[in-house]
Amino acid sequence: MAEFVILCGMSGAGRTTASAVFEDLGWFVIDNLPLPLVGKVAELVEAPGANFDRVALAVGRNAPDELGAGGIDQAIDQLRASGSTVRVLFLDADSDSLVRRYEGTRRRHPLAEQESPAIGIARERTLLESVKARADIVVDTTHTNVHELRDRIISMFGTQLSHERMAVSVVSFGFKHGLPNDVDMVFDLRFLPNPHWVEELRAFTGLDVPVRDYVLGNVDARSFLAKLDDLFAMLLPAYVAEGKSYLSIALGCTGGQHRSVAMAEELSRLLALQGFPAMVRHRDLHKR
Repeated sequence: MAEFVILCGMSGAGRTTASAVFEDLGWFVIDNLPLPLVGKVAELVEAPGANFDRVALAVGRNAPDELGAGGIDQAIDQLRASGSTVRVLFLDADSDSLVRRYEGTRRRHPLAEQESPAIGIARERTLLESVKARADIVVDTTHTNVHELRDRIISMFGTQLSHERMAVSVVSFGFKHGLPNDVDMVFDLRFLPNPHWVEELRAFTGLDVPVRDYVLGNVDARSFLAKLDDLFAMLLPAYVAEGKSYLSIALGCTGGQHRSVAMAEELSRLLALQGFPAMVRHRDLHKR
């Protein structure tokens, strides 16, 4: 059975990089595919003798307006009618970052040929609002370089996904660096004692044993983890039953150095015991 990824999102948010990563991973990549041809691709994949079963379709590059007005919905329905698994990966970034990228390359925005990129970006964001809402996973590349984007895609799509399983990621972050924009759930850990104020622990991170023991040794931390364990024991199978492909969980503390890091590692261990091994990412670990 074939597996498809529809790769779409805001122009300038990293679609070219993402397409190259999928190609490096051995996926059959079709770039800038018009949506009306999606059904033909499904027929080719299912045809006798076809030797590829993992296909990434990068759509909407030159005509982002075709994704709106139900265009993406029709494409998904066509692919699923063949019995294929379909995931929608939406790449996003804040408008200021997209404007700077367009100014840096001096390219014209496809929705503002004779106007400023900012106008085209605003139009595109409105057009793609419903597409983003339907996406299985949204990756915000505002503060992500090409290497980090590559690592994230590899962690999500580098192995064949089971049709009965869901990919789970856990990210630690610091509130002072801003909320992550591409996660499903956020938990605030600032109720826990902060190792930053313990002089002998300040220079360590949540990956180091002294900080880990300090954080996880707290009775409130243990109680919170136990409740999270119970919560996800209920939620994860329910999400799978509803067909959810990806779940991203964020744990935040003040700076993203100590509490959130230690707790993210421990939550990942608990999720693995439930049969959902998670990819862990520490967004702000190297920021001060």
